[in-house]
Amino acid sequence: MLHHVELYVSNLHDSTQAWEWLLCEQLGYTLYQSWPEGRSYRYGETYLVFVQTEEAHLTPPYHRKKTGLNHLAFHASSLAQLEEVRQQLASHGFRELYADRFPHAGGPNYTALFFEDPDRIKVELVAAM
Repeated sequence: MLHHVELYVSNLHDSTQAWEWLLCEQLGYTLYQSWPEGRSYRYGETYLVFVQTEEAHLTPPYHRKKTGLNHLAFHASSLAQLEEVRQQLASHGFRELYADRFPHAGGPNYTALFFEDPDRIKVELVAAM
């Protein structure tokens, strides 16, 4: 079982504004820890941590196609939840990916919403089938 994932972000305020909406308001996470340089959110025994990247390490910026993390995928309860989240993405700092292929950008038998956060970290929300 995964214990936690820690992500360094270029702007903690912007990232936590976006992620707190997604994790807490949409996916049932709760705020777990908060300190000046970071914040974490918990679901069950697993938590996701966001930490402000130190100034000296802000460049080059993150790119999901380079070696390292490509994306984070989360469970959604239904296609209806995907549609609800989709309608609110932009107003919470996310940018939808593959909009022309929603909800089957992952293939005809795969129902998901793809988007990226303020640092362009790709997020996938997968509907239960």
